[in-house]
Amino acid sequence: MAGKITVVGLGAGDMDQLTLGVYKQLKQAKEVFMRTQDHPLTAELMQEIPSLTFFDEIYEKHDQFDSVYQEITEILFSAATGKDIVYAVPGHPFVAEKTVQLLVSQQKERGIEVCVAGGQSFLDATFNSLQIDPIEGLQFVDAGDMRADDLKLTQHVLICQVYDQMTASNVKLTLMEKLPDDYQVYIVTAAGSSQEQITAVPLFELDRDVSINNLTSVYVPPIQDEKLLYQQFDTFREVIRTLRGPGGCPWDQKQTNESLKPYLIEECYELLEAIDEEDPEHMVEELGDVLLQVLLHAQIGEDDGYFSIDDVIQHVTEKMIRRHPHVFGDTNVTQASDVVANWEKIKQQEKPEREVSILQSIPTTLPALTKAYKLQKKAAKVGFDWTDVEDIWNKYEEEKQEFLVEVAEKADADATKQMKDEFGDLLFVLVNIGRFYQLEPETALSSANTKFMRRFQHIERKAKDMGRSLEDMTLEEMDDLWNEAKRIERGEHT
Repeated sequence: MAGKITVVGLGAGDMDQLTLGVYKQLKQAKEVFMRTQDHPLTAELMQEIPSLTFFDEIYEKHDQFDSVYQEITEILFSAATGKDIVYAVPGHPFVAEKTVQLLVSQQKERGIEVCVAGGQSFLDATFNSLQIDPIEGLQFVDAGDMRADDLKLTQHVLICQVYDQMTASNVKLTLMEKLPDDYQVYIVTAAGSSQEQITAVPLFELDRDVSINNLTSVYVPPIQDEKLLYQQFDTFREVIRTLRGPGGCPWDQKQTNESLKPYLIEECYELLEAIDEEDPEHMVEELGDVLLQVLLHAQIGEDDGYFSIDDVIQHVTEKMIRRHPHVFGDTNVTQASDVVANWEKIKQQEKPEREVSILQSIPTTLPALTKAYKLQKKAAKVGFDWTDVEDIWNKYEEEKQEFLVEVAEKADADATKQMKDEFGDLLFVLVNIGRFYQLEPETALSSANTKFMRRFQHIERKAKDMGRSLEDMTLEEMDDLWNEAKRIERGEHT
């Protein structure tokens, strides 16, 4: 005959936290199991209950808590075969008690009833000791599973299972991702008992408290300084809503998706410039400006009732998961080219009816050099591509001669459509040559532009130092200064 497991909570502190019902269950039980001996009630219970079994030694056997909890569960189910037992845990059985969750979830499979009798949670005592009201917003977090991005720092944050210095150190480092080093937090130990201790410490000292034990939690008060929330995405989103909303900014209020197009393009190019400069601070600034444009477009969509930033994030998240089956699924890849091939295959499956041409997905508004590069890459994926770079160079010579013929035939040097077409063909072949060497033409030309500006500005500075104007200088003089700038760039002495 199957027995029954009755789970009771011992509270977080002394006997006065033990409910009368739980006390009767303990006294009447023939066999009582306690998850740990490390509890303020243990000494008194050992005097009143003759048959007490503890599981502390199991913690020493395993490196992972999951293994500990699973073994405890197995022992309890085995002990309850043919008899009733009581299982006592600290606090309340349904608050931060993994073994109880395992017992409840497996009871039907094991054919053994699990009855949870309740108990007083350490949360009650903690709220009382800290004098906080959870209705204001409370986040209850396991120290072993907490992530900085999951924290709601505008709410009360209570971190449990901070049982040693190592765990406290991990909690500290995680909180430091979002909070300043001197942010005041509270170490709460044995709340509501005679051993209660509450210590306020700056965050950087959190793991220096030697009194931390398995009855310790960490309390993080809600952020009051608005500036500390500036790195939160929700704060940024609310700023954009305010700018676009009633009483907001007249300029932001009148913008449309169409009117913002030039700014998005401009900010993207400024970001590219920051990347070329290899300047992290400048990149942070320009990435922020690009993100601003994204949020503005999304807020306009929300204001008009079409979509919101949530829809944008959902769509791209779903796409990333869908197009990376080698990460989120069971597809196997060996190299980056396999990833690209899978990406294109999945993309075609997603939009089979929308594309009459493989070139159709390339935006018409792209800069011409970038568009040429992408057109060539798309065509190359189906085998329409050069196999030998020498053939491309020969094509370049062919197109150059055709262009020169058009130039020679136009005596007044005015551009004709034919000249423009042949010059375009010449540029297109150059893009092909760059692509063969894995050089993106837009960034290559941008780099050349930057280099030209740098060297020409050197000429301007030198001319000014000499008291000369560029108009009065000969081409040879300016060319000498140009070569001087080249030598300086190369680190050569002039």
